[in-house]
Amino acid sequence: MIRGSDQRSIFGDDAVIDTRWAAPSAEQRQRVLRNTYALLALSMLPTIVGAWVGLSFNLGGLFRGWMGAIVFMAVAFGFFFAIEKYKNSSVGVALLLGFTGFMGVMLSGLLSVALRFSNGPQMITMTAGATAMLFFVLAGFATTTKRDLSNMGKFLTIGLVMLLVAMIANLFFQVPAFQLALLTISFAIFAGFLVFDLNRIVNGGETNYVTATLAVYLDLYNMFTSLLQLVMAFTGQRDE
Repeated sequence: MIRGSDQRSIFGDDAVIDTRWAAPSAEQRQRVLRNTYALLALSMLPTIVGAWVGLSFNLGGLFRGWMGAIVFMAVAFGFFFAIEKYKNSSVGVALLLGFTGFMGVMLSGLLSVALRFSNGPQMITMTAGATAMLFFVLAGFATTTKRDLSNMGKFLTIGLVMLLVAMIANLFFQVPAFQLALLTISFAIFAGFLVFDLNRIVNGGETNYVTATLAVYLDLYNMFTSLLQLVMAFTGQRDE
C-alpha cells in the first residue's frame, strides 16, 4: 500500500499528503493546488489533440444515440475506476491524460455542430475565452474566501441529480425553451462545483492532485459545453 506522502509529483513535489496524524499545512495545501493547476494546464493538450482527431475522422458521431451514450459511460467510468486505483503513481497521471484525450474526441461532436455555422470558429473561440476568464475569477474567489463552503457539495449534488432527471425527461418532450433552461442551470451547477472543488484543495479536503485535477477538469469541460450550446442557440449564424 502506497502512503500518501510517498507519491511524487510529475513536477518534482510531493503531490499527496499523509493526513492520518495531522491536517496538511498551508504550504502542503498550496503545493497540491499548484500541481493541480499545472496538470490541468497539461490536460488541455490531449483534449485539443483528441478534438482535432475527432473532427478529422468524424469520430464524435460514434457516441450518438442510446448505444453511443452507453459506450461513453462505460469508457468514462472505466477511466474513473483506473484513475482512482492508480492516483498515487505516474500511471494515474497517464490515465488522466488519456481520459482527457478521450473527452476531446467526445467534444469533437459538439464542435462539428458549431462549425456548421458561418460564425462557428468565432463562437468556439469566444466560449473558450469566456470559460477561461470565468475560471480565473471563480478560482480567485475559491482560494481566497474565508466562507465555509463545505456544505455546497450536497446541494450541488442534489441539483445535479435533478438536472440529469430533467434532461432525460426532455429527451422525450424535446422542448427547446426547456433545453435552454437546462443548459443555463448546468452551467451554474458546474461553476458551483468548480468553486467547491478548488476550495476543498485550499482547505485540505483534497490532498491528491490527480483526483483534484480530474474533478476540476470535468467542471470546466461541462461549463464549456453548456456555454457553447447556449452561444450557438443565441448567436449562431447559418449561411444563406
